[in-house]
Amino acid sequence: MITREQLDQARRTAAAFFEKAGIVLTEEEKAGIEVADFGLGDLWRTGLEDVTYVNTERVCAKEMVVTPGQTCPEHKHPELNGRPGKEETFRCRFGTVYLYVDGEPVKNPAAVPPQGVYTVFHEIILHPGMQYTLLPGTLHWFQGWPQGAVVSEFSTTSHDESDIFTDERIRRAPEIA
Repeated sequence: MITREQLDQARRTAAAFFEKAGIVLTEEEKAGIEVADFGLGDLWRTGLEDVTYVNTERVCAKEMVVTPGQTCPEHKHPELNGRPGKEETFRCRFGTVYLYVDGEPVKNPAAVPPQGVYTVFHEIILHPGMQYTLLPGTLHWFQGWPQGAVVSEFSTTSHDESDIFTDERIRRAPEIA
């Protein structure tokens, strides 16, 4: 759970990151930046800020911010109503994002996950202009480090509320105190 003050601060912080990345948002988009603490109450370690431009029955486009050391926890996008899970491409716009997926684990991961459940450690490092596509059902997590990161997401339809997290304590929908 986050307070209204924390929500407002996170939105201001995310808006500043978008500005650093050269991403122009309307005032309405800035006011509607989604802030997720994943129910763990430690937003700056386990959290994410994003703005969704479009989410139709076929496509989705968003911008995401992970502040320095902030982690989007391990999850996957499952099949839903007989349709494959979300396929998504992450394109780094600012900073560095460390993305972890199934595969041969790296010996010394650059990112340090916060307390929680993390099981995949095949490391993909994205710098500005680099991108990576995650196929449906791919278990993944990511962290912005050292200066945080702005990541564009281009995907099939997004149903964030259906994401399956490895850590069963996580709740996708934020609660505001």
